[in-house]
Amino acid sequence: MARISPLAVIPPLIFAGLAAMFMWGMGRDDPNALPSTLIGQQAPPVSGTTLPGKTQLTDADLRGNGVVLVNFWASWCPPCRAEHPTLTALAAEDGVTVVGIDLKDPEPAALRFLSEHGDPYAKLGTDPSGRTAIEWGVTAPPETFILDNEGRVLHRHAGPLVREDYTNRFRPELDKALAAGR
Repeated sequence: MARISPLAVIPPLIFAGLAAMFMWGMGRDDPNALPSTLIGQQAPPVSGTTLPGKTQLTDADLRGNGVVLVNFWASWCPPCRAEHPTLTALAAEDGVTVVGIDLKDPEPAALRFLSEHGDPYAKLGTDPSGRTAIEWGVTAPPETFILDNEGRVLHRHAGPLVREDYTNRFRPELDKALAAGR
């Protein structure tokens, strides 16, 4: 009787393991979602700097003011430019408090962007080194966080707030937070 070499069993086991991993990944609710460890947690601190002529964003602004949107953006970021009208409408028409953190942006460029496109931000912080973005788990701008009245992170939206992504993923989470009166 011929014996099967233990080495002959290894490739099928590796294949079975990979197939199981792929099946698990495809069964997730949203395979494109980037999970955030901040959900349900207190929002991390914000930087202590702002742009000249703008109102400084502080940690205290993230709680006790109802639902707050924290938007990480940059003037050099094309998706940030695409979502800017949505943020402006949220702040002006929906009365949502929108605060911004300008990420790794030269001051003149950021000020020119806000001057040309409007400033939807009630308060503004800057993050020239990217340290605040790291603490918040931001992978790339734009990213927007929905905070409750206590300053806890309810939702993280990676990418621009535009079209179906805004309508189907972000807006329901915002409406849920607003309805809860958080």
